[in-house]
Formats: sequence, structure tokens, C-alpha cells
Amino acid sequence: MEGTTEMEIEKPKSKKFGLKNSIQTNFGNDYVFQIVPKDDWSSVAVSLSTKAVKLYSPVTGQFQGECKGHSDTINQIAFSVSSSPHLLHSCSSDGTIRAWDTRTFQQVSCMDSGSSQEIFSFSFGGSNDNLLAAGAKSQVLFWDWRNGKQVACLEESHTEDVTQVHFVPDNRNKLLSASVDGLMCIFNTDGDINDDDDLESVINVGTSIGKVGFFGDTYQKLWCLTYIESLSIWDWKDSRNEANFLEARSLASDSWTLDHVDYFVDCHYAGEGDSLWLIGGTNAGALGYFPVNYKGARAIGSPEAILGGGHTGVVRSVLPMSSMKGGPAQSRGIFGWTGGEDGRLCCWLSDDATGTNQSWISSALVMKSPKARKKKRRNPY
Repeated sequence: MEGTTEMEIEKPKSKKFGLKNSIQTNFGNDYVFQIVPKDDWSSVAVSLSTKAVKLYSPVTGQFQGECKGHSDTINQIAFSVSSSPHLLHSCSSDGTIRAWDTRTFQQVSCMDSGSSQEIFSFSFGGSNDNLLAAGAKSQVLFWDWRNGKQVACLEESHTEDVTQVHFVPDNRNKLLSASVDGLMCIFNTDGDINDDDDLESVINVGTSIGKVGFFGDTYQKLWCLTYIESLSIWDWKDSRNEANFLEARSLASDSWTLDHVDYFVDCHYAGEGDSLWLIGGTNAGALGYFPVNYKGARAIGSPEAILGGGHTGVVRSVLPMSSMKGGPAQSRGIFGWTGGEDGRLCCWLSDDATGTNQSWISSALVMKSPKARKKKRRNPY
């Protein structure tokens, strides 16, 4: 069991955080892939390389239940639209997007790509919030999630795996797709959707795209992480590049005293203003929140938060609780959760909250699948 460690906040003032819960699962070589919250934060869902999704309380860590049914790697999970708060969706390399009722942990619907191709990502949106878009092998698929009918298939805009699809937060009729082919495409999804009429713009990043996200007060800015660990910042409305950090790992490594930054997990946007943090990690499991200065003298600054001592391998997912409804009082001072290739979930807690020195291990957290296969982090899927 790991002892309590500290995370130091260097800016804007000194704060200390502790490792509240260090849970060594009985994964063996299996991974924690992704951690996502329910809208009201009563649950967090955790996708596993055992092809299962498990749910826990984000405050207590208590196990709530398990969703099982996929026959291949789960590539993304997300809770559904606000009108169906109990529905959790997951997409998989088995070619399906499945919906689960998190009250019963039973599958309630399944949408199939129809051609047995892998599905790497999905997003809910559309002008009437009725669309479910998915990224597959060189295709973007659309369903009407209310009846499960496929309504469109875009197959001319990308030539390789579509790793990301996102409806734009403040422009719900706009969809962004990103691919291993190095392109990001913006589509208009109003009316009948097709490649010829609805492709509005194309951004050429130049290398395989792993993860993208929107930020800024009007969500007009776009960050893009690639599989060679570079970062670029864009204005998606006019396809303008605002910053390129081709050597992002070296820049981040030079700004802290720990080991070399080996990879990036994600970017963090706090939900207001235009500040952005790049979350980088070491193969030994340490994490840093690096502020990104993409205006003027472009730079990646010294980490404003460091999470060390919780993980012993590559971290796959970071769930900050800064956006939790009710704020610190409801979260009981929890900074967030992390999960990774060491099969471990870590909960980070502020030092002035109760329970900092209490650690526990749950043997019931995850059951190992003897046939689970290990995935390399830098694969697109």
C-alpha cells in the first residue's frame, strides 16, 4: 500500500495535497483506460482493459456496479444527454456503441457499425440534440440515438482511423472529426448530412491526431495532441493556427525537476477564461499540470500542480473535480482521480481535508480477466 504523498501547488500560492486513496487493483497487466463523471457527480465510470466498465462514488470510492457486454477493447465512455442522466454509453473495437442503465447496470440498447469495423470515439449533439456521431475506420457515422437508426455515413473526408469526434459545445450543429491521417474536419450536421455539402473546413495538423478539445469563453479555440506528443492550438472558426509546440515534451521537462516528461495524458480547461494546462507524465507515474502560454512568447511553464507517488506506471486518465457541482464542499476537498497502466486508481485530496492519511485497498474493485490483452499506450485505439 502506498503511503501518503504530497502534491505541491507552486502558483499562485503554496498549497499541499495528499494521496487520499491508493487502490492497487488485482488487474495484473490490465489497465484503467478512462474515468468520466455523471452529470450530478453521484458516480464516476471507469473503463477497463477487461472490456468492462465499473462505477464508483467519486467522494468515497465505493463500488456501485459493473457493466459487461463488449467483446473487444472499450475505446471511449461517456454519460448520455441530460434528458437521460442514468444512461452511460461506451464504444468498442467490437464495432458497437452500447447504452447501459446505471441503475440496473444492464445494457438497454446497442448500435452496430454494420461492417464490423472498430469504433474509436463518439459524441452527442446536433441542433436538436438527437444525433450520435461516431469515428470509425476512415468514416464518420451518425445515428438518431432516439430510435437507433443510422442516418448518415461520411467516408470521403478521412483516409485513416477517425480517433476523435466532438460536437462543438456552443455550436451544437457543428461536428469536429480528427484522424490518424493528420486532418481535422468541421461538418455542418443540419438537415441531410453528406460529404459534398456539409464539409465546411479542413485543418491539416500534419501528423496523427490522438486527442482534441475545445476551450475559451466561446469555445472557439481548439487544442490538439498528437501521437508524437506534440501540441498545437487553433482557432477552429477560421482554421487559424495560434501555436505549435513540436517539442512539447522537452519544453515541459525543462520546467520541472522530476524525470523527463515521457507522454501527455490530456489538456485541462477549467471552464472559464482561456487558460489551458497540459497534463504530462513520466513512465514511473508522476504527473504535472503545465500552463500553456500560446500568446506572445509561446512557452510551456513550470507545473502548477504535481501528483507524485500514486502510480507506478503510465497514467491513462485524469479526472479533475474542479468542475464538480457544489464545489469543494461537496467534493470534500478532493482534487481528482487518476488511473493507469499499473491497474491503480488514485484519489488526490487537499491536505486540510479530513482523511488525508487514510489509505485503503479494495480487492473487489476489479476482477482480472485471464484473457485480457495488453494495449500499447501510443496505439490510436
